[in-house]
Amino acid sequence: MLVLVSVTLITFDERSGTHHITSGLKSVAHDVFSPLTTGVNDLLRPIGDFFAGAVHYGSLQSENQQLEATIGRLREQLNETQGLRNQLRQLDSLRDVPDPGSLPTVTAEMVNRDLSDFDADITIDKGRGQGVSVGMPVVGAGGLVGQVVQASHNTATVQLITDGASSIGVSFGPKGQSYATVNGQGPGNPLSVQYVPAQTPLHKGEIMYTSGLANGEFPANLPVGVVHSYHLTVESGAMTVTMTPLANLDQLAYVDVIQWEPPL
Repeated sequence: MLVLVSVTLITFDERSGTHHITSGLKSVAHDVFSPLTTGVNDLLRPIGDFFAGAVHYGSLQSENQQLEATIGRLREQLNETQGLRNQLRQLDSLRDVPDPGSLPTVTAEMVNRDLSDFDADITIDKGRGQGVSVGMPVVGAGGLVGQVVQASHNTATVQLITDGASSIGVSFGPKGQSYATVNGQGPGNPLSVQYVPAQTPLHKGEIMYTSGLANGEFPANLPVGVVHSYHLTVESGAMTVTMTPLANLDQLAYVDVIQWEPPL
């Protein structure tokens, strides 16, 4: 209908020469049909956009996949960078490891943790092939971690000082002239300090060191832990003392194995 009316007006205008009439009709027609044209355009535009989007969907999908792949690579690089920073931080923390004097050490990474109610062991990635033997002490940032109890060619098992079978001779007090034995009580539990005579001067936070006595399992002067609590047990006439390990056994990543073996 719109096309027919338009053609009629144009023909009438060209043949009659009455431009003033047709111009008025054109104006009226524009006013009448302009809203209709706008409505038709508004109706058809989403349809056109839909078909345009359908035509370009494949290329947009490909671009999105490329962007996602790029983001994935950047995230991997970021994770690798953060992982390297964590490793450097862990290795740097070994600077706080007690100085074993002239004894050589082997730096190892923890690769497995085996904890139960009473047992506490870790596996490290160094073994006999790297100079790690059964009986060697293991230290971490802060203090003593444990002792090597098994060793294969490339791995070793370390018994932590919290293990129920762990027993360490320690010294403390002025000039290290007081002696006791520290026993593990299982993961997450404080260490038990036994054979502390009654009236022995103690204070909370006091550090106890490996005693290094003859035929001992550890060399002397490796820090073991700090006194957490103590009180006199009337029945036994001895002090009941608990101690917290200086090394953070829950956050182990790297350790140093001291190449020292107990005397036979």
